[in-house]
Amino acid sequence: MTSATAAGDARLVRNVWLTIIALVVLRLIAAALTPITFDEAYYWMWSKHLAGGYYDHPPLVAVVIRLGTMIAGDTELGVRLVSVLLTLPMSYAVYRAAEILFASARVGATAALLLNITLMAAVGTMIVTPDSPLLVASSFVLFFCAKLLETGRAAWWLAVGVAVGAALTAKYTAMFFGAAILIWLVVVPKNRHWLISPWPYLGGLVSLAIFSPVILWNADHQWVSFIKQLGRARIEDFRPAYIAELIPTQFAFATPLVFILGVMGLYALIMRRAGTAAARVLIDVMVWVIVAYFVWHALHARVEANWFAPIYPAFVVAAAAASHLVPWQKRERRTINVCLRWALPAGILMFVALIVQANTGWLSFYKRDATVRSVGVGWRELASGIEAVRARLSANCVLAMDYGTTAWLSFYLPRGTCVQQAIQRIRWVNFPPPDPQALAGKLLFVDEAQLGLRPYVTSTFGRIEQAAQLTRMRGPLVIETYVLYAVSEPKGAVLDDSPPPELMR
Repeated sequence: MTSATAAGDARLVRNVWLTIIALVVLRLIAAALTPITFDEAYYWMWSKHLAGGYYDHPPLVAVVIRLGTMIAGDTELGVRLVSVLLTLPMSYAVYRAAEILFASARVGATAALLLNITLMAAVGTMIVTPDSPLLVASSFVLFFCAKLLETGRAAWWLAVGVAVGAALTAKYTAMFFGAAILIWLVVVPKNRHWLISPWPYLGGLVSLAIFSPVILWNADHQWVSFIKQLGRARIEDFRPAYIAELIPTQFAFATPLVFILGVMGLYALIMRRAGTAAARVLIDVMVWVIVAYFVWHALHARVEANWFAPIYPAFVVAAAAASHLVPWQKRERRTINVCLRWALPAGILMFVALIVQANTGWLSFYKRDATVRSVGVGWRELASGIEAVRARLSANCVLAMDYGTTAWLSFYLPRGTCVQQAIQRIRWVNFPPPDPQALAGKLLFVDEAQLGLRPYVTSTFGRIEQAAQLTRMRGPLVIETYVLYAVSEPKGAVLDDSPPPELMR
């Protein structure tokens, strides 16, 4: 490498890191201004009662939120703070992984930048779900595998074990890393000696030790979380039409230009046009093993776009390798150059447009879009109205039917207000049981007006009176109308403790 090339690479790396820091600041601003989603409110409630596991997922997302609220309080920014800041070590891990695997700082810097451009990382770390820490942990799985390949030092297997263990405590999807790493060892001749070494198995034990609280929690709760999530792989209703959704959703989540680069990169690696065999196979297995499972899943159920988060570190490394190392023909090279030139402004524009739309509805001229039900726009004002009704009625507790409404009420009503979900009590098994006095006397039941009076209400309470009807608004758009009932004189238990469906099959 000439001194001019080295200086150019150093300048590129510096500029990329300055850009990534600027993008993190932009996300922090958006995080502070955007109301939380119902899932974030739900996970925020988890963070108040940390445990080894939960009905839906392992606990790492709750830990991330707990750390953020310890710094910035129970605010939108507090919920999201640590998740957004984890973008920085995530970016470093991807940068170093790409630099090691393809012996190029330029490839590393490009990979780190491309990851931050994607909506998967930009929105996926700002909106805190289990996929947020999973994306970070996945980056370190790739980085530590690259270090193992670079150094040949067996101790790196322990680091791989830590990263996989952390990924498993974020989301069960991480189990596919074990299969991917095994395939990598078997397929690449220079890696096969590890199969008879104790170190990979010690790394597996490290992963198991980190994941053990989740196993113990499941053992104490009839394996309900494992049954719920792992049972999704079972095909009961063949609906292959869902496969048609996979590419369009990833085209959007990756942003179109990064998606094109990534697909070209994966093609180039399959055709052995860049990197060593060990590097190519590592990237391939980190992508295709998980993709293969989700194609299987799509044969019977919808695959949400954010579920592909763990493939993105390897995907952007493939994109960066395609950008700088593959000798393309002129037409393909022009495509690469256009994508590289416009990927950053296009990614920023898509992110800003999405945040503006979610908060205001301006871009759709206040018409409904996919964000209105999940992002809590209007909930602060709605909660003020609900609290006024509760105070007027002297209701002891607020009840809701679904976990999203329960979580939003808990987040936006005054702290200390009794809020309970009337059904699906398995979701709150880690929480202390509600005070019986709080469920006595008059209660306030909150539900969407369009659903009518629920059978739960009529069968549970002897006295039911409609107290108010309130709307959640985004500008002039009515998102939802809620009806509030004053309920009293319970005929039996107020909360339905029926077992979850997973335990009744």
